[in-house]
Amino acid sequence: MASKQLPAVLLAACAVLLALASDPDMLQDLCVADYKSLDGPLRLNGYPCKRPESTMANDFFSDVLSVPGNTGGNPSGSVVTTVTVDKVPGLNMLGVSMSRVDYAPWGVNPPHTHSRASELLFDLEGSDVGFFTSSGKFVARTVCKGEMFVFPRGLVHFQRNNNGSPAAAISAFNQLPGTQKLTEALYTASPPVPADVLAWALDLDGCMVEPCVI
Repeated sequence: MASKQLPAVLLAACAVLLALASDPDMLQDLCVADYKSLDGPLRLNGYPCKRPESTMANDFFSDVLSVPGNTGGNPSGSVVTTVTVDKVPGLNMLGVSMSRVDYAPWGVNPPHTHSRASELLFDLEGSDVGFFTSSGKFVARTVCKGEMFVFPRGLVHFQRNNNGSPAAAISAFNQLPGTQKLTEALYTASPPVPADVLAWALDLDGCMVEPCVI
């Protein structure tokens, strides 16, 4: 009899663990971020809430996505404008954020990852997109104006403007997606990644990574 009950007990235990592993529901209507409190000794995984009576409409407002980003100073021909809790305190604890990607003609948003979020991309003009699975599969296609594409959480992905006119897209994430560009991670780390490690990882001659003394 005990052996027959074991599967049910295991299933119940798994259900409890899954419930404990989920994000907790908010216990109030809102939790507007109190940036000033971070000057003190209090540290949280996020921002503490300011008092409800101090809440203003502007805590939930931003117009930064209405302004096209300047792609002229970026060699890849793209610029990303983000709206997260760091800029809009009313987003605190709501689990959402957005960004706008502006592309110069043929511009590229280089390969990068979001360690804490999947990404839903809504294309305003049209672009080529792709991501790479952990098994090495390359998933790519063209996304036209008004269409959308999803990049799974943590997978390396990119976008590319596929025409000779400026373009733009809007992306939706969770609260803080955690963006890491591969080239910046490899080449601008502090302290720097050893040249021989970069050469091995990228399958390059060492002199292509760091000038050799002849």
